[in-house]
Amino acid sequence: MQRGDRTVLICDCGGTMDIDGAKLSKACGGTGGTVFTALCRREINRFVDALGTTGPVDVACTQEAPVFSEVAEEHDAGDRVSFFNIRESAGWSDEGAAAMPKMAALVAEATVPSPASRSLTLTSEGTCLVYGRGQVALDAARKLSDGLSVTCMLVDADDAVPPAVVDFPIVTGRIRQATGRFGAFAVTIDRFAERNPSARSGLGFGRTADGAESECDVIVDLTGDPTLFPAPEKRDGYLRADPRDPAAVMTAVLEASTLVGEFEKPIYVNVNDSLCAHSRNRKTGCTRCLDLCPASAIAPAGDVVSVDPALCGGCGLCAGACPTSAITYAYPDVQSVHQRITTLASAYWNAGGKAPRILIHDDKTGSQIIELSARYGRGLPADVIPFAINEVGQVGHDILLSALAQGFQEVVLLTDPRRPDDYAGLDAQIGVVDALLTGLGDAGNRVRVLDTPDPDALSDALYGHRPSAILPTATFVPLGRKKAITRLAVKGLAAALGAPDDALPLPAGAPYGRVVVDTEGCTLCLACVSACPASALQDNPDKPQLLFQEDACVQCGLCAATCPEKVITLEPRYALADSALSAQLVFEDEPYPCVSCGKPFGTKRSIEAIVTRLSGKHWMFATGDRANLIRMCEDCRVTTQFHSKDNPFAGPPRRLPRTTADYEQARAEGRELDED
Repeated sequence: MQRGDRTVLICDCGGTMDIDGAKLSKACGGTGGTVFTALCRREINRFVDALGTTGPVDVACTQEAPVFSEVAEEHDAGDRVSFFNIRESAGWSDEGAAAMPKMAALVAEATVPSPASRSLTLTSEGTCLVYGRGQVALDAARKLSDGLSVTCMLVDADDAVPPAVVDFPIVTGRIRQATGRFGAFAVTIDRFAERNPSARSGLGFGRTADGAESECDVIVDLTGDPTLFPAPEKRDGYLRADPRDPAAVMTAVLEASTLVGEFEKPIYVNVNDSLCAHSRNRKTGCTRCLDLCPASAIAPAGDVVSVDPALCGGCGLCAGACPTSAITYAYPDVQSVHQRITTLASAYWNAGGKAPRILIHDDKTGSQIIELSARYGRGLPADVIPFAINEVGQVGHDILLSALAQGFQEVVLLTDPRRPDDYAGLDAQIGVVDALLTGLGDAGNRVRVLDTPDPDALSDALYGHRPSAILPTATFVPLGRKKAITRLAVKGLAAALGAPDDALPLPAGAPYGRVVVDTEGCTLCLACVSACPASALQDNPDKPQLLFQEDACVQCGLCAATCPEKVITLEPRYALADSALSAQLVFEDEPYPCVSCGKPFGTKRSIEAIVTRLSGKHWMFATGDRANLIRMCEDCRVTTQFHSKDNPFAGPPRRLPRTTADYEQARAEGRELDED
């Protein structure tokens, strides 16, 4: 099949899939319709022929990708070949005969370019700490000592047999604290002691000490105690195994033996400090990413947060929850995710498909479950399109709403029950979507989570439930940040459903809403304006006014925390009206004229509030005249004080200059001048 300059090679894998090549080619907007049967074996020459073209070659097979890649390298075409799956994703299914629209969508998605991702270089010199108990730890250290610089630290040595030749340090102690990352771990050790070489029966150790410190590149934890780090599976270089499980111990040892040299770690998220709404003026606002990060890779850094890419495990919860797009997912970037979703939906509908659903899964565990379902079970229904990303936790409400607006009738999130912390933020994102859909008049419940490792349970859940009502399509081009994409999707769905422009209530904690100001108590001090990180609260440089742009508000709460009068509260909701895109008047006050010169210099409420609080209550404004200073502009206030009897700017009287005439006169009068 030819699609522009791309050659797409389709194989029915030995006749195990029912594929009409001509219909598929037409549905994909291509030409030709050859379907191969054994492209990876007896028809490999047809693959070689395709390499003779100058354009990209897309092969609908992932299982035999190594075979095709080897042949492509032999013909200097390795960089032009890519692979995608239609067998487990579509063809191997109880509904495989009806999966042609899905195949067309998968073919189209394969042509979407995947942007290059950044990476971080981590270096390990091979310094390894084996931390455990008795003979298990000693044996592991001995196995690693040939390739790594090993130190074995025993929590206890009761069953340890002293080695005849000690070729690596053996110490005892218990780790009080461990910090750092692969290539730069630091540990603080209590009850630390070095081995006594003259001990006769068993391992002996010298005098213990607390607070010893050490550094290493790799930690192999065989204690069986609670983990030294949160989310240990995400801490590169920290290998943990149950000492009672020999297979697990051997796996940890084998992995540790490879951890020397330079390694490239993906940078999973991009951070834009200028958009962060964490803090202002020592007042804390948004903490969504800090609350969710299972790996403790995010920490406050003044008014913003910082993400340590060496600690980040890539779960994506921070990016999914960030209301301002200060943190966005970068592996791959979120824009390419939206582009792939749009391509899948468009191609499916154009190929004659009806009511598609999208199954979002990770490209590790999720892909394995789908493969097992296809091989040994019913496979995926014809209307369910699998969509692989790095981590399901990276999905935010913008991705969910975009998928629904593009025409998917349901979004199913396949999660791994072994990693519940990696999905802690999904419920909040789904809650926002459900509230918006029900507010627009839809039945809602179009996003669900399948938390199962069972392929049969996956198939049963997908075959057994389909949305009862059709959600109208509201196609749009998903461009911009999270807020912009969300608005395009919601406005499109509102128009498709015929919903009025009323504000939609949202659950507490949602990143959309308005601020409610009790204008009776507001003094228009504008402290909230200076604190607002999203410029949702604004002032008018020409008039004493407080303005609010609802579309910009992220409900961080900094305005409420900063307000000295405590008259601001938050109301989570979604404003559909176009007025939310511009600043609207919240409160205005009369300008306050200076009582001396008449120049406006403040607002009536703010000045009178200050007078009420300070007049007669503070020593500087104890009298009426002194309190009147508050009612003056900055110039008149200085002038009035300068000419007052108790001028605070006055110093002691200047000493008069003395001349020769002064001394002569004093001598004539018979007095000393210094006596005056």
